[in-house]
Amino acid sequence: MKTIFHPASERGFASRGWLKSYHSFSFSQYYDENKMNFGLLRVLNDDFVEKGMGFGTHGHDNMEIVSIPLSGALKHNDSTGREKIINQGDVQIMSAGSGIQHSEINNSKTDPVKFLQIWIIPKEQNIEPRYEQKTFSEEDKKNKFLTVVSPEKNGKSIWINQDAYFSMANLDKGKEIIYDLRDKAHGVYVFVLEGEIEVADKNLKDRDAVGIYEIDKLNILAKADTKVLLIEVPMG
Repeated sequence: MKTIFHPASERGFASRGWLKSYHSFSFSQYYDENKMNFGLLRVLNDDFVEKGMGFGTHGHDNMEIVSIPLSGALKHNDSTGREKIINQGDVQIMSAGSGIQHSEINNSKTDPVKFLQIWIIPKEQNIEPRYEQKTFSEEDKKNKFLTVVSPEKNGKSIWINQDAYFSMANLDKGKEIIYDLRDKAHGVYVFVLEGEIEVADKNLKDRDAVGIYEIDKLNILAKADTKVLLIEVPMG
């Protein structure tokens, strides 16, 4: 087993007044040669956007972009004419593929929105841009992992153009849970949304993360009521 520990306190940070963004990996003006990626996981941004503000129209290509609101709601528009509201409890994916323009604005005029934006390097290049979102029940995450993103077109999770899996769990204090990797060539990035866990001989608290690879399963012990996100990706 090999591990890479990313304490919350050592993330990159950017502020534009209306935006506060913490970067787990090198992004925009933040650069750390030791934090370029974890396998095919390229970006994990933890964003706070003030009321009515957001990211104006801009372009992406050949990237799988996953957005997960943690509180509040985002308004999404893109160059296909799509307009969607992404609420807390939803998970959204946009396959930028051959190229797409989009915007993300806080849908509230009174409250901030907090969300994760995560980029995965795609399996197939230049596919037709696509979009999907789905609402997941908090109850379905209670003391178990719920797969919310996967390469399986089964209707239970949203589809990603990569052999990657996103799983979320809400663990009660004292709960011990095992996560089985789909492939021994994969690694898993464990990101604590809130709470405290023990995993791979590390204690992780709010927004701490650890990347773990060369394993086939993972043991997680909740030391407090905890919400956790696991991102399993190919390592090469």
